[in-house]
Amino acid sequence: MSTISSVSSTSSALSSAISGASSSSSSSTGSSGGNISGTGLLSSLGLGTGLDVNAIITALVNAQEAGPQAQITNQTNQDNNKIAGLTALQTALSGVQSALNELTSSTTYSTFNATLSTTTLGTVSTLPDAAPGTYNLNVTQLAAAQKSASAAQPALATVGTGTLNITVAGKTMNVAVGATDTLSAIATGINNASDNPGVTATIVAGVNGNQLVLTSKSTGTANAFSVSADSGSSSGVTALASSLNTPTTAATDAKLTIDGISIDSPTNSVSGALTGVTLNLATTGTSQLTVAQSTTPISTAVNDFVSAYNTYANTVSQLQSYNSTTKVAGVLLGDATLSAVQSQIASVLGSKVSASSVGSLASLGITRNADGTLALNSTTLANTLSSNPSSVQQLFTGTSGIATRLSTLVSGFNSSSGALQSRINNLNKDLTGLSSQQTALNARMAVYQQQLVKQYTSLSSLMSSLNNTSSYLTQAMNALTGTSNKG
Repeated sequence: MSTISSVSSTSSALSSAISGASSSSSSSTGSSGGNISGTGLLSSLGLGTGLDVNAIITALVNAQEAGPQAQITNQTNQDNNKIAGLTALQTALSGVQSALNELTSSTTYSTFNATLSTTTLGTVSTLPDAAPGTYNLNVTQLAAAQKSASAAQPALATVGTGTLNITVAGKTMNVAVGATDTLSAIATGINNASDNPGVTATIVAGVNGNQLVLTSKSTGTANAFSVSADSGSSSGVTALASSLNTPTTAATDAKLTIDGISIDSPTNSVSGALTGVTLNLATTGTSQLTVAQSTTPISTAVNDFVSAYNTYANTVSQLQSYNSTTKVAGVLLGDATLSAVQSQIASVLGSKVSASSVGSLASLGITRNADGTLALNSTTLANTLSSNPSSVQQLFTGTSGIATRLSTLVSGFNSSSGALQSRINNLNKDLTGLSSQQTALNARMAVYQQQLVKQYTSLSSLMSSLNNTSSYLTQAMNALTGTSNKG
């Protein structure tokens, strides 16, 4: 935003002007010759005339400057005030745009709640592509990971020599067992192997000694493992392989039915059986699963829109206000751009949407107050969302939706090439022109001051000369008069 500075103070400008004038003026009052300082010249200017030259020059410059300066200052203030008002309007409309983005977002209308009547059965999560519905759920088996345990033996006991072959889903890992290897050493070798196909080895220290426990890293029958020993392995390694190949816990898939339809899952997180729904099973049993659209995001979006619009309405009210007592008007009172924004937005707000059974904002519980703000009847909104949430979506979204059309309108007003920014750009150009006018005015006043100083310098010289002549003539006349009287 451009700013315009006032003409520099009279004393500074005058001093500058006098300094320029003194370079071409010499003393005519008998003072030492050469350049005369500004202050000295001002003092000497009045000696020959008896006038307060400083006050006279200041008054003349101020009088010459007053009219143009008032025009520049007033127009500058008006432009800056309009820019501030248009910027405030842009800010308010940006808040409305954010609320409209929320109202038109598909995620606002694609949030679902899913519940199980038997809460101990597990939990449910949903995605935006879920669909409302009620389903009978029967879980008969949970998914489990295979576990196997070796026979117990002392912590420092060795097993023998040979190779353990551990296979998961067709991938085999070969674990070499040395003569000094304990069960702990074998477990470390399994866990650190780069080709581990998907098992974890742990040591459980029981009352009868240490036992090596193998656990599949993933649940489901497809992730079951088998263990064998190479033919050249010692009896201890062969026995270890045999015990580990006998599951203590078998690998199982989760088994359930949804409305009588059988479903198997390798994990207890069952997804894909119902579109957009994931079941996280915790136990077996039966339950009713209910999937329903959540209206909370819609209600929040509507409330946010009403709040943002009211901020905009209050801003507009201030910009076009008029106080009859103080005679102070808002900076955009009667502004054509503001009027266009208001009327077009009001037209969309009051329109009907035939694609929605709700039809209008008023039917949804959104009405206009006398001051231009909106009021929201939360009960009407809640009842409509409860009975027909899709109609609310149709009211706001789609090509004919109120939020869709408002969003297009507001984004157009607020774009970098929109009406508001274009007005601001033009006002800034005007301020640049006013700044040039101010510079030119300052220069003219400086020249005018110099001219006045020169004029009063000449006047002072003339008056000093006349005074000297008068004094000489007076003395001469006195001398003649004295001589005559003596004769």
